[in-house]
Amino acid sequence: MKLLERITMESGKCGGRPCIRGLRVRVTDILGMLAEGVSHEEILRDYPYLEPDDIKAALAYAARQSDHAVLQTA
Repeated sequence: MKLLERITMESGKCGGRPCIRGLRVRVTDILGMLAEGVSHEEILRDYPYLEPDDIKAALAYAARQSDHAVLQTA
């Protein structure tokens, strides 16, 4: 499974926001924990149904979302 295939969006789950493998764990939840300094190991311990590649997928998704052209007026 490619990393970004782990990211799913379903209208009936979490308001259609990007989640991990159809679970009710949003990409933003993973990113928020990482931003607060929570280790990968701690995330996986607290959410035993997640896999290491799920965390990598959340990071890859965020990187792709932030890579867009910025248009500025002169």
